[in-house]
Amino acid sequence: MTIRLFRAGTFLTVLLLGTRVLPALAAQPQPEAAPLPSPLPQAKDVAFPGTLKLSVDATDLDHHVMTMHETLPVPQSAREAGELVLLYPKWIPGGHAPEGTITQLGGLTISSEGKPLTWLRDPVDVFAFHVPVTKAQTQIDVDFKLLSPVSDNEGRVVMTPHIVNVQWNEVSLYPAGYYSRDIPVQASVKLPHGWQAATALRPVGAATGDTLTFGTVPFNTLVDSPIFAGAYFKKVTLNAPGGVPVTLNMVADKPGDLAYDDAELQIHRNLVTQALLTFGSQHYAHYDFLMALTDELGRIGLEHHQSSEDSVSEDYFTDWKHSFPQRDLLAHEYTHSWNGKYRRPADLYGATFNAPQRGSLLWVYEGQTEFWGNILAARSGLVSKEQGFDSLALMAATYDAQSGRTWRPVADTTNDPIIAQRSPLSWRDFQRSEDYYVEGQLVWLDADMMIRKLSHDTKSLDDFAKAFFGTNDGSIIVSTYTFDDVVLTLNKVVPYDWAKFLHERISTVQKRAPLNGLEASGYKLVYTDKENDFGEQSGKNYHRLGLRFSLGLMINPKNGALGTVAWDSPAYKAGLAIHDVIVAVNGDAFTPEGLIDAVKTAKTDKKPITLLIKTDTHFRTVSIPYYDGLRSPHLERIPNTPDRLTTLYSARH
Repeated sequence: MTIRLFRAGTFLTVLLLGTRVLPALAAQPQPEAAPLPSPLPQAKDVAFPGTLKLSVDATDLDHHVMTMHETLPVPQSAREAGELVLLYPKWIPGGHAPEGTITQLGGLTISSEGKPLTWLRDPVDVFAFHVPVTKAQTQIDVDFKLLSPVSDNEGRVVMTPHIVNVQWNEVSLYPAGYYSRDIPVQASVKLPHGWQAATALRPVGAATGDTLTFGTVPFNTLVDSPIFAGAYFKKVTLNAPGGVPVTLNMVADKPGDLAYDDAELQIHRNLVTQALLTFGSQHYAHYDFLMALTDELGRIGLEHHQSSEDSVSEDYFTDWKHSFPQRDLLAHEYTHSWNGKYRRPADLYGATFNAPQRGSLLWVYEGQTEFWGNILAARSGLVSKEQGFDSLALMAATYDAQSGRTWRPVADTTNDPIIAQRSPLSWRDFQRSEDYYVEGQLVWLDADMMIRKLSHDTKSLDDFAKAFFGTNDGSIIVSTYTFDDVVLTLNKVVPYDWAKFLHERISTVQKRAPLNGLEASGYKLVYTDKENDFGEQSGKNYHRLGLRFSLGLMINPKNGALGTVAWDSPAYKAGLAIHDVIVAVNGDAFTPEGLIDAVKTAKTDKKPITLLIKTDTHFRTVSIPYYDGLRSPHLERIPNTPDRLTTLYSARH
């Protein structure tokens, strides 16, 4: 019984127990962790007994849904174990992260001889499905759907009214226990009526209605051979007659977007010529650029051994004068056929698409590809030398100003695809994100210039490219490499302590970007109030107002929303963050021109720039005491030095 007494505003609780004594509490044991389930079958390098057959229906454009049917032989080992494990691809080459689109898989049903089988998803690895089988069941049927994004809010759009992008890793399940290269697959795809398609796969026989059937290939080759298909389609040859076939396959939102002239097409042919002169080899039986000229299909630039997925704006050709900021995309992805697909870091090669990858050498895989992508774009004429120089100045300045370089070495950023899953970051320059791309480019520029200096300008990184990527000409078998292999090849080009050179720039914290290569090339990075032409046009194309090197801001010019606030910049110190909106500048409604004028005026009158800021539903006024005016990066020739940069950017013959 409980009696409650109230006295002087104090609440007292008295528990009357009488004479009964409560028993002592028994000792309670600590909880024990439940054991994990048995591990999934480990991949073995043995032939899968039979051929997986996969059919894809990609015609439901209204709902953005693809429908799949698979038939799989059941190996004897699985029948004896009573279970077959199916995997949905998780680690996709080129993504460098476990980004398989498992959230889009739906409607999974599995049967044998028309009788349903009750599958069970693995409770630890949700990309794996356990399927019960008997000794008598030699084949199963698998049906499921890909519920692809309807808008960018759900993910990358792969189906539009006029274009479909079929990525086989999104539309297939495969058996565990085998290397992906040991699983034969015959695939087919049904497309909307009258559409044409491009892929590195080759059809067998004539199309059956709107269905294309491809020859039997290993599963890893299938996944590495996506499809671009569309209602508006053009295909042109880029290679010289008699050479290994290279084609440019274009799909578009509108037929008028496929208008180009001979000069523009010749520039794309030049890209093939310059790449072959640079690498001295080919590692494909044929190569297909899959290029979407679109503002509707989701953006992509993804490498494959014998093809690449490249999306550019719909006015890529029709506004050729202004499309140059995106034209190095094809050069970058084409370079990956040599660097990343043929030569691949050993820890990035996986036996299956569900084996974890490690990206310790992404600064070679992506960094040197970024280097060659920019160089080949200039050598081929996709960009002019001046545009290439402006792009380099912009990158050098941006990465020299990365605040995160005070704590994070480039080597650690190779983990970022896994850490961040390429999701938006609030303070990208302080977190550094995937800086191995462009900082890697600067490191390889430094290496190129060091080779030139040490060899008295008789050798360059071109010699490394031929020696490293030019082996086994004609082979499409992956050749893996380690850090020591990179160092060994550099030393064969010209002896030097390359291990120390690379470790200092990649593995240690450096307060400044590696700009020695610029100075050795005959140029230095300077800032003036004249806009960098590459940055200015890029801003117009992607609707950004760039004040990165003055206030520390990237702004949506239409509404004043802040897309970037540089860490420790004048804007940061004033208390601004991304997604804040500039409502007014010095008392006047925000306009891009008004903000630029305010920055210019503050340089002379030495008065702080006053901004009215909207943060969600709150308004506040901030004052930015910035008086250095507009600042934009450029390259300036260093007098009386060799112009090695022009030599590097010039076409090879």
